[in-house]
Amino acid sequence: MMTKKLTAFNILLTLFFLLICFVTIIPLWKVFVDSLDLRTAYGMKLWPEKFGFDGYVSVFTNPTLYHPFLISVITTAAGTLLGLILSTLGAYVLIQSGMPGRSLLSGVLLFTMIFNGGMIPTYLVINKLGLTNTLWSVILLPGLNVFNIVLMRNFFDSIPKSLFESASIDGCSPFGIFLRIVLPLSKAALAAIGLMFAVSYWNDYTNYKLYIVNSDLYNFQMKLRSIILGSDMPTAVGSATENTVKNAATMVAIIPFMILYPFCQKYFIKGVNIGAVKE
Repeated sequence: MMTKKLTAFNILLTLFFLLICFVTIIPLWKVFVDSLDLRTAYGMKLWPEKFGFDGYVSVFTNPTLYHPFLISVITTAAGTLLGLILSTLGAYVLIQSGMPGRSLLSGVLLFTMIFNGGMIPTYLVINKLGLTNTLWSVILLPGLNVFNIVLMRNFFDSIPKSLFESASIDGCSPFGIFLRIVLPLSKAALAAIGLMFAVSYWNDYTNYKLYIVNSDLYNFQMKLRSIILGSDMPTAVGSATENTVKNAATMVAIIPFMILYPFCQKYFIKGVNIGAVKE
């Protein structure tokens, strides 16, 4: 049995990643502890001084938080679906070796990863199209992500071309090949890229701040900002303090993807890595 040689580099690398994990976990642990602590005491604590769930009860029983949470769920689901459709179709087009202008199109897309129009021109375009103050502005804008298209294209390139040729000989159209062969073989990539889209839409704050004026269209992140700033605090229930409610609301925004990530982790790693290295 081969054993991995212990070197100074491996030790330093392990210590470095342990440090990164430590630095990442500390803020999350602090927010979690404070969300369960019914005694207002600022500073770092390993355990709640006065344990209780009144902070979460205050969040879940406040009706003003239901609508922003629903907005986040709707925009995340619609945006993720749109992003996957655009990414898969765009990637499938880019792997067509016989398509005229394929290299030019790839270059134009890659160019946008480095340079873009900027905030003001983008706002003027969104405003000209009449999308400001509508949910379409926060759904359509992040839906086309060139980085995700490149990842999906690399994954599609790893599928044996013989499958495409066999399906074509059997009379399958290009779109039929896409639906019946490419997509079923790309579940890992779809899960990985879908998760990245979902996280991006769920945590979106900037687009709402730029393009949405109507507070009835704010998502949960915008509502969370108002809660943290103290301008729109939910009514505290029981022994919950203002600090407890703020941290409980923050945990509610984090928990959905903390639950989702472990189930998608294996697909996430496989989907991002496949196609990155060619044999």
